[in-house]
Parts: sequence; C-alpha cells; structure tokens
Amino acid sequence: MRHTHLRDLEVSRIGLGAMGMSQAYTGAGTDEAESIRTVHRALELGVNFIDTAEIYGPYTNEELLGRALKGHRDEVVLATKFGMVSHGGDGPGNLDSSPANIRTAVEGSLARLDTDHIDLYYQHRVDPNVPIEETAGAVGELIAEGKVRAFGLSEAGPDTIRRANAVTPVSAVQSEYSLFTRDPEARVLPALRELGIGFVPFSPLGRGFLTGTIRSTDGFAEDDFRRDNPRFIGDNFKHNLALADEVQAVAAEVGATSAQVAIAWLLAQGDDIAPIPGTKRVSRVEENAAADTVRLTPAHLERLTNLPPAAGTTHTEAQMKMLER
Repeated sequence: MRHTHLRDLEVSRIGLGAMGMSQAYTGAGTDEAESIRTVHRALELGVNFIDTAEIYGPYTNEELLGRALKGHRDEVVLATKFGMVSHGGDGPGNLDSSPANIRTAVEGSLARLDTDHIDLYYQHRVDPNVPIEETAGAVGELIAEGKVRAFGLSEAGPDTIRRANAVTPVSAVQSEYSLFTRDPEARVLPALRELGIGFVPFSPLGRGFLTGTIRSTDGFAEDDFRRDNPRFIGDNFKHNLALADEVQAVAAEVGATSAQVAIAWLLAQGDDIAPIPGTKRVSRVEENAAADTVRLTPAHLERLTNLPPAAGTTHTEAQMKMLER
C-alpha cells in the first residue's frame, strides 16, 4: 500500500470509513465480529487510516473501533469528528462547534476510542452560529495539550478553510468526491493545493452505486438512508445505473472490479488524495485495498472523467444546506 501525506500526517493512500458498520446502511450493527475482522484485515493489508465520528450510532461506532483497535492503536492514524452532537441539551443531529462543546466532545471520543489522543479531529459540518476562528482556536488548544494531533474540516468551502487555516493549520478537508460527485474540483481542491492541505474523499463509491452491484433498492432495509437519497429514486436511479454500467465496462477492460476502478480514478486525481471507502465486510476491504494496484490508461481516465453528471443531489434538501459553507 502506497502512502501519502495530509500535511504532516502520513496515511495509506486508501483508508477505511467505519460509519456503515454501525448505522445508515442495510445490515449495519448486526455483526460486530465481522466488523472487527474487517478492521484487522485492513491493517494487515496496509490500510492505516480509519475514519469515524461521534454522531455515528451515535457513539456506538467509536466504541466499536475502541474495541477493534485494542492492541493496534499505534498502527493507525485515527480520525473522528465533532460538531453534529450538541452536548449542552439539544443532542445528536444539532450543530454545535462552540469551544465548550468541543471540550465535552473530545473527552467522550477519547474514552470511547480507548485512546489518549486523536490523530485527526474534524469539524463534521460548519456551524453557522460559531465563527470558524473560535472553533479552530479550540482545536488548536487541544493540539497544544496533546489530545489531538491535527485539525480537519468536513464539507467546508474555500473561505471557511482559509479562515480556519489562518488560526490553526488545517491538515485535511473531507468532502464527498467520486465519479458521481465532482463538486470539489471547481473551488475546494484548488484552495487546498494552494494551502498545502490534504483531501479525503468520502463516499468514493457513490454509496455503493459505483460498485455495479446495486440494480434495485428493493433489498434495502427500511432504515437504509439511501431510500430517501435523491440519487436512488425514480428516473435518477435509472440514469445513474447507466453511468455505473459505463464504469463496469472500463473495469472489464482493465481486469478489475467497478469499485477498484472508481477508487483508482480518484487516486489518479492527485497524490494529495486519500479516499476512505466504507465497508463492514472483509471481502470488500480486500477488494477496495487492491485498487492501489490498478493502473488506468490515459484513455480510460479520460473516458471516466467525461462521464455525464449523476442525476439527483448528493443529499436530501435539509442536508444540502449544511454543505460548503
């Protein structure tokens, strides 16, 4: 597994997103033993970059990783997120990036992850009610105290990134980016490269669409969040299936899976990119990690880059309002 740098953090080119082990996707939270095996197999394959958040569960995903990483903590660059749980009374799902809330959040995450430090601590979504300078300053204090190694932002726009970075150096920005979601290319990626900040794409497989294995939503559980996602509904779903078929055609030509081609395309977009495909299965983490060995020709890269845009927004209307502030 090749490595890259997110500012001063050295991470594997391909990481592991842990959210789906505990929530959001069909079967989440039903097989902890397999989830732990998946984490251990990822480490064996050279994946050393693992991503979670206090809101996942809430809390249960961090607890799961705390158990899975017992005896392996030094092998991992561990990232978690704050700001989508208000600990002052409003609870989960409410934005709160005030310094006081961050102080409460970090202690909870440290306890659940069973660690004395968090390697990369992201603001999960920009809080419009708290100046980003205050949030960045609070994380800077945690870095000075040794509780956090590096500061990150998620789904932040260029102005917010610049203002935060002026207070506390930002090591990474995490946003949705894939063959299906190209939004960061216009504004965010140029700003990150100017500032020397790494980029971490989440949902690099389009929430499963780009694996080529989803032909219908009938098998989704009632609590699978993709049932309400605009890209999985009606004519949007049909349009996006056709795009997934194009990725599958390239995969057949290069002797790889669709998922591997989608990840390989991301890796080809720059050495400062470290996607975090999520899974809760050993077989999938093996497949995803092997994308590091897939080499796409210039013709294949051009063909993929020129795919038509996916139909439908990446999130529901309410969730879209929290992006790129």
